[in-house]
Amino acid sequence: MKDLERLKASVQREIGTIRQAERDRSSWLAQTRYLGTLGLLIAVPVVAGAFLGVWLDRSFDSYGWTAALIGVGVVIGGVNAYLYVRRSP
Repeated sequence: MKDLERLKASVQREIGTIRQAERDRSSWLAQTRYLGTLGLLIAVPVVAGAFLGVWLDRSFDSYGWTAALIGVGVVIGGVNAYLYVRRSP
């Protein structure tokens, strides 16, 4: 009788573990949201740097700001992505 109770308790624990794993599994939508957020974290600083660089180049009748600020945007986007991936489970 004692062995049967132990077996039943063990099976119940396994069932609970399996159900929890099914609840914790990432869905297709969750993965899409994660990749979309990651893309935005990279793209927004790059685009903002490009717009700011073009504005500075036109305002001061110069050149070079656009490329420099796109580079800064890439670095900032990379750091954002790294921190986001590191923080995510």
